[in-house]
Amino acid sequence: MGIEVSAVPFSSQSGSGHDCDVLIVGGGINGCGIARDLAGRGFRVLLCEKDDLASHTSSSSTKLIHGGLRYLEYYEFSLVRKALQEREVLLKSAPHIMWPLRFVMPHDPAQRPAWMIRIGLFMYDHLARREVLPASRGIDLREHVAGEPLKKEFKRGFVYSDGWVDDARLVVLNAMDARERGAQVLTRTRCVSAVRDAGGWSVVLEGPGGQREVRARAVVNAAGPWAESFLRGVARPAAGEALATKSLRLVKGSHIVVPRIFTHDHAYIFQNPDKRIIFAIPYQDSFTLIGTTDIEIAGDDPGAAHIEKDEIDYLCVQASRYFDKPVTPADVVWTYSGVRPLLDDASGDPSAVTRDYLLESNTSAAPLLSVWGGKITTFRKLAEDAADEVSRMLGEPRPAWTDGAFLAGGDLSPWIGQASRPDADFERFVDALHARYPWLGGMLGRRLARAYGARVDRILGDAKSVSDLGAQVAPGLYEAELRYLQREEWAQTGEDVLWRRSKLGLHLAPAAREQVEQWMLSHAAPPNNNEARKEAIFAAQP
Repeated sequence: MGIEVSAVPFSSQSGSGHDCDVLIVGGGINGCGIARDLAGRGFRVLLCEKDDLASHTSSSSTKLIHGGLRYLEYYEFSLVRKALQEREVLLKSAPHIMWPLRFVMPHDPAQRPAWMIRIGLFMYDHLARREVLPASRGIDLREHVAGEPLKKEFKRGFVYSDGWVDDARLVVLNAMDARERGAQVLTRTRCVSAVRDAGGWSVVLEGPGGQREVRARAVVNAAGPWAESFLRGVARPAAGEALATKSLRLVKGSHIVVPRIFTHDHAYIFQNPDKRIIFAIPYQDSFTLIGTTDIEIAGDDPGAAHIEKDEIDYLCVQASRYFDKPVTPADVVWTYSGVRPLLDDASGDPSAVTRDYLLESNTSAAPLLSVWGGKITTFRKLAEDAADEVSRMLGEPRPAWTDGAFLAGGDLSPWIGQASRPDADFERFVDALHARYPWLGGMLGRRLARAYGARVDRILGDAKSVSDLGAQVAPGLYEAELRYLQREEWAQTGEDVLWRRSKLGLHLAPAAREQVEQWMLSHAAPPNNNEARKEAIFAAQP
């Protein structure tokens, strides 16, 4: 990570003429994380996202909270240390959507020698302090449960710890926390113009209600794959000034989902002959998630990214090198692709491009902060660094606060008392939930607990039976939950509900998915998640 500063510090005082202190462009994990941090410091924040929250890169990850074991080979020690430090901070902040996960690496002598792997895992264990996650160790795959689905030629292996995250829900929880601290979060609202002068930014937003113009003291460009194009097209600099000084490399990562290959709770990391790795991860109880690819794209719309046949073939072939039962394209039940906005570091291999981030500040006129690169594991630290820098640019330094803070639903103590280990705390919470609502079925109760954590009672309320949740719109999905998602989580379409707020789309037949879509259309909430929630940010405008 770095911070680059151009020009001299800019000072703008809040007051009349500015609708907000900071306008953030982009509703992915970085934008929502920065909005949360700044709002918690008392700044007036407005975030706009042209689509739904987490519509693109931030819902298309491999869904891991991890240090990035393979980055050690590229000498990215600073990035790995920072990510390892963040793992347990995040696990403690939201134990309902994040939990520890053990990874098994079968040893293939043709790829990397055992001594190299042992050294790498030793460094991985000791680059950062661990309180929750156990250390790595060697295992005999002929005796360990993880050896059962593998080809018998793999006799040795290594097991180490990282974490799992529901990536799209992580974005939403940050947005919820930002809103509850005073931020305005506008989805399906595009920034079509941002004009800069010495006194601030004049920004035109276009959303469901038409166009609005707002004045902001500072702008944060957290547009992810669109960060460079925002600076080259939407943002208008002062005369003779070039805003875009960096370039992004857009690298597509694709994943496949197949019926469950193994029944234990470990994940796998497989080494490939091309020196890349892929993961095979337990997913949604009934499935296995396999990914990812690394394919550089150029000139394409990042929002149109989709998996190609050769990517499916690649993932199937590489997984089949290890699993006893071959994985074939015919097994694939779902795919997804996302575009990683990686800072161009002139590396020839897309897999070797740094996943670290750079924050570039520009104060030659009204403050502008651009976010380049990053990975989901380090989002909180990125947001903290970004908020520090925005505070500095505005001449109002305010202390950081998110280290140790819970995300929405993450504080389970009202249900279970004093916390201990995040994973054990969650199981205690599930027990407490079923004790309070004994009529909840096991699968429904656990799904709701995973999704909403301590806030699950905002859906269940005083319900005494499942019938009190309203009509069942699709198997296991009731009106009370859909209303909550509309009211609290900006959900407007069936896709928002089935593929981002949840992954119920994987479990439902097409007819049931259509029922959800029709319910959302016929019960449409006002634009931007309940107009009554929003403060009168535009009240002074005619």
